[in-house]
Amino acid sequence: MGPALLFCPADRADRYAKAADRADAVILDLEDAVAPADKAAARANLAAHPLDPARTIVRVNAAGTDDFAADVAALAGLPYRTVMLAKTEDVAQVRALAGHDVIALIETAAGVLAVGAIAAEPTVVALMWGAEDLVASLGGTGSRTADGRYRAVATHARSMTLLAAGAHGKAAIDAVYTAIEDTAGLADECEDAAASGFAAKACIHPSQVTAVRAAFAPDDEEVAAARELLEEAERRPGVFTWRGTMVDEPILRHARSVLARAGGAG
Repeated sequence: MGPALLFCPADRADRYAKAADRADAVILDLEDAVAPADKAAARANLAAHPLDPARTIVRVNAAGTDDFAADVAALAGLPYRTVMLAKTEDVAQVRALAGHDVIALIETAAGVLAVGAIAAEPTVVALMWGAEDLVASLGGTGSRTADGRYRAVATHARSMTLLAAGAHGKAAIDAVYTAIEDTAGLADECEDAAASGFAAKACIHPSQVTAVRAAFAPDDEEVAAARELLEEAERRPGVFTWRGTMVDEPILRHARSVLARAGGAG
C-alpha cells in the first residue's frame, strides 16, 4: 500500500471505483461519513460493489455500538481483511475484531492514554490518529489555532500515536487535513509527516492525493545524496564527517529510510 489513503463514504457506491483509481488505498467509511439512515445501504454496498481487498480498508463504527455489531456482521464472508476501528480505546475492542488486521484509530482521550497497549496487540497492523474527535472528546471547540497549527493537545496525541507505532513496529498514519483548498498547508503537513516517520496520510478529497504522494516520495536529489552517503559509509566505518556534517548510525538510518521510501535498497 502506498502513502495516500482516501476516505470514501460507503453509501456512495458511485465513488468506489473513482476513489480506487485516484489513491493508493481506499477507506470505505461506515462511520462518520454516513448518516444513520443510510448505514444499512452502506453495508450492503460492500458486497454489491467489491474493490480489491489488498487496497481496501473498511472503517467500522466504534466498538460497543449497535452499528459496530451490524458492521462486523456485514463483513462476515467478504474478502476485506483490513478494518479501521473508529475511536479505539482499549485492547478488548481490538480483540472484538478477531480474524481481521486492525488499524486502530486513536481519536479520544482514553485512546491516547492506552495507545501503547493498543499498539502492542498482535492484530493491530497500524495506528492512525484523529484530531477533531479527540478535541471534541475533551469538550474543546477546535484542534487548530487561527494560523492553522495544531493546538498542543493535538500535537501531543499525534506524537504519542507515532511513538507507540514505532515502539511496536507498526505503521503510523497521519490524520486528515480538513482545509481542502489550503494546498500549501497540506504540503507542509505532509512533508512533516514523512520526515517524522509516518508511513501514510489519510485524505478526504482526491485532490489531496498528489500532495501526499509528493511528500512521501523523495526527489532525485535526495535519493542521490542518500546513496552517496551510504556508499561513503562503506569506505569509512565508524563516525566520520561528510560535507561538513558529522555522520553516525542514526544519520545513516535516515538515509536508508529515504531509499526505502523511494523504493530503493540499502
